[in-house]
Amino acid sequence: MRMVESGSARIATQSFGSAADPAILLIMGATASMLGWPERLCTDLAAQGFFVIRFDHRDTGQSTTLPAGQASYTAEDLAADVIAVLDGYALEQATLMGMSLGGYLAQMVALQHPARVRALVLLAAEPLGWDGPALPNIPQAFFDHLAGLQTLDWADRDAVIGFLAGIDALSAGPGQPFDAAQARARVEQVLARSDSPASMFNHAALTLREDWTGRFRDITQPVLVIHGEDDPLLPVANGRAIVEGIAGAEILTLPGVGHELPDATLPAITERVVRHIRHLP
Repeated sequence: MRMVESGSARIATQSFGSAADPAILLIMGATASMLGWPERLCTDLAAQGFFVIRFDHRDTGQSTTLPAGQASYTAEDLAADVIAVLDGYALEQATLMGMSLGGYLAQMVALQHPARVRALVLLAAEPLGWDGPALPNIPQAFFDHLAGLQTLDWADRDAVIGFLAGIDALSAGPGQPFDAAQARARVEQVLARSDSPASMFNHAALTLREDWTGRFRDITQPVLVIHGEDDPLLPVANGRAIVEGIAGAEILTLPGVGHELPDATLPAITERVVRHIRHLP
């Protein structure tokens, strides 16, 4: 574990493998700490000869946390945290592997700091600054669940666990039965590392300082998109839109998979990611 400074924020990080190997920086989605990346994925990538880093976004895990509803940072500030992590490890360049919001931020960093980004792997992500016909997006059932935040008692641990595990259930694909016990165990781990779990939802108020319209089309690094074919939050049309808009981009779709990283998919994801970046200069 290592703490990294990013402006007024401190970002908690964890690394796997040898710092002498090519780096992969993992960027999780909104409200998610580094635990959103399965440790098996991190160790499997490290075993393939990569230096893997995951980190807690602001307002998650052990990174700087502001009171719920009192954050004023933007998506660009979260992108700046990515560069701060690279600087904290004295890395000139890394492959950025981002999921959901993490994929959105990875696209920002690739455009703002192209020399620092070797390649992109975008999982369950949407195109940055989409400028085409409307893409399918978060369903009403998810917003209905989030409305429960208005009455959720954060002092009631069992209620909090049930609410957060419910997000996992809404994110899951039909490829395998949803494991409620595993989801609750994962939430327990998240809560054990969070002083203010309610603060993770500060991410729901994220805004943009800049106009990114159409900018994803300007990305020049090698891009691999990985997307569940049954993603209920950001349907696979979002991943395909990225591929259609970036020259040379490739896609791996995962049947039965939702907005998630099921254990059964990790070997295929590892193999495809390694193949994407193994021989890059």
